[in-house]
Amino acid sequence: MRSNGFRFTSFGESHGLAVGGVIEGCPSRLKIDQQLITDDLARRATGSTSYVSQRKEADEVVFLSGLLDGVTLGTPIAFMVRNTDGRPEDYEKWKDQFRPFHADGTYQAKYGIRDWRGGGRASARTTLPYVVAGAIAKQILAQDKIKVCASVLSIGGETEPLKIEALLKRCREEGDTVGGIVHGSITGLPAGLGEPLDDKFQACLAKAMFTIPAVKGFEYGDGFGSALMKGSELHSSGGALGGITDGTEFTFNVAFKPIPTLGHGNRHDVCALPRAVVIVEAMAALTAIRFC
Repeated sequence: MRSNGFRFTSFGESHGLAVGGVIEGCPSRLKIDQQLITDDLARRATGSTSYVSQRKEADEVVFLSGLLDGVTLGTPIAFMVRNTDGRPEDYEKWKDQFRPFHADGTYQAKYGIRDWRGGGRASARTTLPYVVAGAIAKQILAQDKIKVCASVLSIGGETEPLKIEALLKRCREEGDTVGGIVHGSITGLPAGLGEPLDDKFQACLAKAMFTIPAVKGFEYGDGFGSALMKGSELHSSGGALGGITDGTEFTFNVAFKPIPTLGHGNRHDVCALPRAVVIVEAMAALTAIRFC
């Protein structure tokens, strides 16, 4: 089953009425696995541990068009997820001042106005529609046995679960935050996807990853590690050569900075990970489907 110019546009702000999106180019007669969407949203959800934001959202997807009895019609799929626990009053003090290392100032410079309620469009809340669209893209890709996976590689430089747990606990107690790295892979990609120069497969994937708030770095294959190798030591393509997939597993890493919101009670994450893992998967699926 092939996509037909699969395109996705999202809308919404952190404390608006809802977030959502419109998918165009989805093939018809695809039975949507609602449970897969629900499961992916649960992986992204707030309130799941003491180290993530305790904002309580049901994250129930309402499909407005493009489906009949859960089957795609081939027409645009519009959906929304209502925001029910925003608490904009928590951000009243930021009406007239910019939060350090947030996008408040840059949004003001660009638009001459900004949504001070939790960052508005710059909030991580806006990643939710991408998870929904990504879950649908995964189902289309699965028809061609293409699979996208991601996992936590490290948090604050730690890789062992118990040490990560202790680090997150300490940061929460100290009102601090920490960054981390997500490892991703795409298997089943045929050789020949991507265009030379301007639309290299890895360049498009990198652009998608930098769409995610807090992302500061991207590498594929051996990435920056390859700069320390000799030519005789480098034997992995990472999944693409000349910007075109070579039919092997495509591997990549995504670096997330520490969240700049400090000491704001329990309404922010100590670390973007592990909630960001499913977002990385979604962005990878939305990139891969463009070429399939």
